[in-house]
Order: sequence, then structure tokens, then C-alpha cells
Amino acid sequence: MSNPTKELALEVKDVSINYRILNNTSLQKSFLKKKIHNEVFEAVKHVSFQLEKGEILGIIGQNGSGKSTLLRSIAGVFSPNSGEIDLHNNSVSLMALGVGFKESLSGRENIILSGMLLGFQEKEIQDKLEEIIAFSELGEFIDRPVRTYSSGMHSKLAFSITAMLETDIMLVDEVLSVGDESFKRKSLARMKELINDKNRTVVIVSHSISTLEELCNKVLWLHAGGIKLLGEPKEVLGAYWRFMRGEKKN
Repeated sequence: MSNPTKELALEVKDVSINYRILNNTSLQKSFLKKKIHNEVFEAVKHVSFQLEKGEILGIIGQNGSGKSTLLRSIAGVFSPNSGEIDLHNNSVSLMALGVGFKESLSGRENIILSGMLLGFQEKEIQDKLEEIIAFSELGEFIDRPVRTYSSGMHSKLAFSITAMLETDIMLVDEVLSVGDESFKRKSLARMKELINDKNRTVVIVSHSISTLEELCNKVLWLHAGGIKLLGEPKEVLGAYWRFMRGEKKN
């Protein structure tokens, strides 16, 4: 239960998210039948949780468990098919590879565009621009099209933008695990700085048990789109580790 004296920052209420999957054979036949057959895949199934302002939630689960889909829905990339997500008027940002960048624009131009999409004024972004560029360590690549970037460079740019243009709610999707070791250490240190702000709420998706154990005060384990366990990091991560060890033995 949430503390009545605390302020809620985020509520996810019975959220379900579906994808429609086109069958290739059916698609070919549809040119003759004028009808497309498809099936529905339930990526997220009836997920509910609350976060108070300042809480740090980790989300863990196997590939395909719905982690990134849920995070993108919270970020407003797309709407859930059912249920409700309430941000309580908080600003939100998403750190994730391949989200929000215009591939034909330079890194510098994408910083400005991303900042404006996050709701910042252009002057606010310009004031932080050199700090963002310096943190990203992209050097001359900052003025090259993002389509020429490696996945590690994408990660550095995504993290730097969100880490310097601070929002009320930060959503982090595996970005801490990409890039060279030096940047990983720097990113982790910066994330700890941001978390120390008791008014900032953070949701981190990661496969790293040690990262979630170190940073989070609550962990959600998603399995096949639904909640397997939600609670204290030690309890949830321990159960997940035992489950994964059992899976590998089978």
C-alpha cells in the first residue's frame, strides 16, 4: 500500500497492450480474397502498480515478457488497448535505443528536437547543449547524421539528453548496459545523482540483477506479459535468479 502522506507520481491501472500479427501466407492470399487474416498477440496483460514520488522501480523479465512495451506505453509512444496510465501531470522522458531520433538529422539537431518533444523551451536546451555534447563523448560525430551511429553511440546520445534535461519521471530501457566500460561507469554515477533527488521518480528496465539491486527500492518481474512478482528488490530478484537458473538447467 502507498503511504497516504506521500504523493503519487505514476499509476498504471489494469493495462493491457496487444499487437496484431499479419500472417505472410494470409497476406498473400488476401490479394485475391480482399481480406487480411491476422492474430492478436498480448504483449502486456492486466498490469497494475503505483509509484510514489521519488521511488525507483526496476523491471526485469525474459526477452519478450513485455518490459519495453510497457515502458513505451508509459512514455506515451503508444496507448494501451485497455486500462489507464496516470502520470499525475508529471513530465516524463524515455531513454531507449531507437526511440525519438530522426535518423537523417545530426546528433546536435536531435538534441534540440528531443528536448522540445520533452517540453523544454529552446533556450533551456541551448543552455544545456554543450554539457549534453560533452557528456555524450561523441566528438565530431555530434554533427553527423544519427543513421551513421553505432548502437553504443545511440545509447550515449539518448542517455546524455535525458540525464541533462531532467524530467519528473525518467524511464530507462537497457541504456545503462550499452557502451564502453568507462561510459557505463559514468552513466551509473550520473544515474545515482539523479536518483538522489527525492522528487524524481525512475523506472529502469534491465536484465542486470546487480544494477537493479543497487539502484532500486522496488522491483517488478514481468513474465509472459503479466506480473509474476512485485516487491522488495532482494525478494523479487532472488526469485527471478532461481527461476532463470532452473530454466537453464532444463
